[in-house]
Amino acid sequence: MKNPELNYWHHRLKKLKANLEDNNFDVFIAQSGEEAKETVLNQIIPTLEVKSISWGGSMTFISTGLFHLLKDDERYEVINTFDKTISVEEQMELRRKSLNVDLFITGSNAITEEGQLVNLDMIGNRIGAITFGPRHVIILVGRNKICCDIDDAMYRIKNYAAPVNTMNLDKKTPCSQTGFCHNCNSPNRICNTWSITEKCFPAKRVKIVLINEDLGF
Repeated sequence: MKNPELNYWHHRLKKLKANLEDNNFDVFIAQSGEEAKETVLNQIIPTLEVKSISWGGSMTFISTGLFHLLKDDERYEVINTFDKTISVEEQMELRRKSLNVDLFITGSNAITEEGQLVNLDMIGNRIGAITFGPRHVIILVGRNKICCDIDDAMYRIKNYAAPVNTMNLDKKTPCSQTGFCHNCNSPNRICNTWSITEKCFPAKRVKIVLINEDLGF
């Protein structure tokens, strides 16, 4: 068989798409981060009534190039929660405002084979937006985030995604030194609030772009 790896991921992503759609998500498959960007810009956003946009922390979102395209887009009221030039208090206020936008874009820490989203936040603005608030949500998910079940997803988050993210953010936590969760009491702890999204309500409010690349943490 030619391209067995490509064929493997074709079947896995196709099955995952079907399971997510059974859970009332609106799902797209992109073969690369670049294709995911084009899917969002040309297939998803034009079908929505979008006047305001914001986002939650997501390396996948940044790596697709969408952040750099949208942050200065004058067609929308853009709430840039990644602005490092303002105070922490101002950043928190922007995160509160971002819960009321027309479109919120983010990633997911993990996604199960059965089509469930599993996420863990430090503040909770990202999972808050996924759960309720913004009229529409787009979630960008690399194939490396796919897990067998919820237990596998939680293990992945605690012992891979969170430690790598603490290193990326230069947080002083035990996991940043060892690579494993210590269930710590560090003031820099980023693992505070879990969410498991089993089904999308209202149906198709959350749109998921499955990306056939390893992207994000």
